[in-house]
Amino acid sequence: MLTIVVPGVEMFDEETHEFVTKDNFVLELEHSLVSLSKWESKYEKPFLDQNEKSTEEVLDYVKMMVVSPNFPPGVFEKLTEENISDINAYLDAKMTATWFSEAPGAPQAKEIITSELIYYWMISFQIPFECETWHLNRLFTLIRVCNVKAAKPKKMSRAEIAQRQRDLNAQRKKQLGTKG
Repeated sequence: MLTIVVPGVEMFDEETHEFVTKDNFVLELEHSLVSLSKWESKYEKPFLDQNEKSTEEVLDYVKMMVVSPNFPPGVFEKLTEENISDINAYLDAKMTATWFSEAPGAPQAKEIITSELIYYWMISFQIPFECETWHLNRLFTLIRVCNVKAAKPKKMSRAEIAQRQRDLNAQRKKQLGTKG
């Protein structure tokens, strides 16, 4: 969850002769499958594709990320550059310690990802629906881990087996200090 402080109204304090900001509002945002589903329901197109989004569409997504109850009207017009930078960093955050090693030349998926496809993956891997409120990148990582664990191990070719044996023999010779 991301918590940002949106500045309120800037006023001049006659007593201290300084400008002060009053009525700051704390906004809590969650980049999740729930917010993605809301956005896609409204616009009827995938949010995660590479197509450019209008400023209105992006702002609507931020609005759909809000989990704070009863936010004041006009709070989104008061977002600062720092708020927007924090939101972008949060959207791009990995949110997990898990990493994957990619095989060289591995094909990249060209499938357009929509909220319904993500729900399908959750059902296929028996991931509980409580995870729909997780950060989206964390949910993607869990789905990917399930996919990797469910896949059959790839068989090694004869050349790969021979290379592995040569590497192990060289390692053992070095470790034992022998010539063979």
